Amino acid sequence: MSCPICNGDTQQRYRPFCSRRCADRDLGKWLNGSYAVPSQRLDDIGGEADEPERERLRSH
Repeated sequence: MSCPICNGDTQQRYRPFCSRRCADRDLGKWLNGSYAVPSQRLDDIGGEADEPERERLRSH
């Protein structure tokens, strides 16, 4: 198994990562939203979409 961050060999202590550094980089991605799944729910959109975009989504 290889590290999902750098593709290096994993270490048992940090599995599935190779080091604390790669584990921390992965945690950082979770914390800043890099791994977020986009939502199509209207209440999740909030003020980010303008009214025509909200109407388009409602029609689906």
